[in-house]
Amino acid sequence: MIKPQISYEDFDKVDIRVGKIIKVEDFPEARKPTYKLTIDFGEEIGIKKSSAQFVKNQTKKDLLGIQVVCVVNFAPRQIGPFISEVLTLGPDDGSGDESSWVALTTLKEVPLGRGVK
Repeated sequence: MIKPQISYEDFDKVDIRVGKIIKVEDFPEARKPTYKLTIDFGEEIGIKKSSAQFVKNQTKKDLLGIQVVCVVNFAPRQIGPFISEVLTLGPDDGSGDESSWVALTTLKEVPLGRGVK
């Protein structure tokens, strides 16, 4: 289902940046299979935490060290005992399982913190 149209000005309010996953941990307290990610966005933004439901499609080893695409200006969100500071983007894998996501990454490494448009 396609969502309603938004203006470019609305989209421009979303701050999407590239970061590098520097730590991946299990998150057994989460209701769905989830990892806790620590992501480096470079000097301007720094290091942020995120939770992501990538467990069914990517191992901790797969994720460690890759660049990911994240929304960095959403308000922090409490997920159980964890505070997720950024939203790590990715599509679902089409399996119909609502916790089967795949990390959205770059084809080529770019400087940390670069914006996405």
